Amino acid sequence: MMKLYYAPGTVAVASAMALEEAAIAYEPVLVDFSTGAQTKPAYHAVNPKGRVPALESEHGLLTETGAILEYIAALAPEAGLMPTDPWQAAQVRALMHYLGNTMHVAHAHKMRGHRWADQESSFADMAAKVPRTMAECCAYLEAHVLTGAASALGDRFTLGDAWLFTVCRWLEGDSVDISAYPKLARHFTTIGARPSVAVLRDKGILP
Repeated sequence: MMKLYYAPGTVAVASAMALEEAAIAYEPVLVDFSTGAQTKPAYHAVNPKGRVPALESEHGLLTETGAILEYIAALAPEAGLMPTDPWQAAQVRALMHYLGNTMHVAHAHKMRGHRWADQESSFADMAAKVPRTMAECCAYLEAHVLTGAASALGDRFTLGDAWLFTVCRWLEGDSVDISAYPKLARHFTTIGARPSVAVLRDKGILP
């Protein structure tokens, strides 16, 4: 059985959600950020990056959300987590890359300023801008990506939905009112009602 290393509420939620949607058995393994477990040698022996998610399979360890999600989709093609049409698949990947490369990075400036700077004053400046940059990301998704349908890019749940739902859970803490973006708010509510989300809450992966 595969193991998914996670911390509650982090981007690892997207990988856990994909595993649930694909009906793939896995063992969730808590990496307790509250005690700094991600910085300790024990976890670095598993994942030298010291981050989550990390997926341990029979082939070895896989890291990075995008890679893990694509692997899960490939293991269970019948779940339809990645469209077979090349253009539609590319649209899902474009959304995923935006979430990982732009929106997640904008969010991380609130509490991970040490990744980009050394001065405390720089940390405060970066954190202060997070509500604006995250709101700008929401506005872009609302105007140029979301269709207004039940899922991000149509009526079919994909990997992009799992990742977008996960990122949107951070908006309240980033002082962004999701209700200002009707398409995004509808997506968040609709995906949040899926059975897989309830399972993740039961398992403690989703607070």
